[in-house]
Amino acid sequence: MAPRSPVRGRCAARGAQRGFWRGLFLFALLLVLLAALAGARLWRDYQRFLHAPLRADGAPQVIDIARGQSFRGVLGQLRDAGLDGGAHELYWRALGWQRKARIQAGEYAVEPGLTPPALLDKFARGQVIQYRITLVEGWTLRELRLALAADAVLVQTLPGVPDDELLEFIGVDETVEGSDGALLPEGQFLPETYQFTRGTTDAQILARAHRALREVLDAAWASRAPDLPLATPFEALVLASIVEKETGLPEERDRVAGVFVRRLKRGMRLQTDPTVIYGRGAGVSGPITRSQLDTDTPWNTYTRDGLPPTPIALPGRAAIEGALRPDAGDALYFVARGSGGHVFSRTLDEHNRAVAEYRRRVRQP
Repeated sequence: MAPRSPVRGRCAARGAQRGFWRGLFLFALLLVLLAALAGARLWRDYQRFLHAPLRADGAPQVIDIARGQSFRGVLGQLRDAGLDGGAHELYWRALGWQRKARIQAGEYAVEPGLTPPALLDKFARGQVIQYRITLVEGWTLRELRLALAADAVLVQTLPGVPDDELLEFIGVDETVEGSDGALLPEGQFLPETYQFTRGTTDAQILARAHRALREVLDAAWASRAPDLPLATPFEALVLASIVEKETGLPEERDRVAGVFVRRLKRGMRLQTDPTVIYGRGAGVSGPITRSQLDTDTPWNTYTRDGLPPTPIALPGRAAIEGALRPDAGDALYFVARGSGGHVFSRTLDEHNRAVAEYRRRVRQP
């Protein structure tokens, strides 16, 4: 056998080496292509995850995030509730990194159509579920406490707290100027709608309502009409509560207040039925009788001069402002029309005719 040529051997070796590197290059290229395809698929799935609603229909679903909950713990809650969108944790981690979100504790509503980014934004902004409670104009303290006790979301701390300890319990260490330092809770909460989150106590709602009342009363007192027969903001609050109970029409409140202000200036008794009703107590109902009008209580403005010792209900903003900027007319009397609103009169004769007309209307079938 002839000996192998050295040149031919070197060529064969170089060919084998070129083949090896070509194969390695093709293998690497294949890996890159596979990685690119996998990355493209991952990116496509991630984009689908970003835009796909976590739930399609039905009522909002609630998720409650505890204080101090980790991001992984939140993802576990979403997964357990079926709200993770079927996505791998990697997607949520990538989204969280993109948003740099700091999740706040609280109750969140996941509405139909909500996407993962929108939910994460909710968590970061603390857009927790807001509940509402409305304190109604004209409510007495008893009615207010019953409404608070009936709320299923508020944390109940007030049952067992006596009325005369209520303001102290909610952290009020001073009351409206002119109430002789007594912590009198009747009428000292502003009737409005208050929003709150789960975990809020009934006492916190009352504290907010009292602060709101003081702000409205102080502002109205600062801009009050001159020469009012009211020595203190507390007296204004008492008058406003009577105005609130006498009429539910916003356009009448300053006119009703004007009647009472003029009567106070002239030394006339207010003679307003709501004060008699309040003085009868919560357990008494039915129409007012002549005997009840003549029965003296601290709140009976038929038997006593001036204002009652306390408010008789929650006065609203309009009633407070009306009491401190009353109508400048000359009416001294008013009576219900029987069809809404009141008839205002300057003289007793005019008033008696209006009363007779009211009674005639009431008697009509």
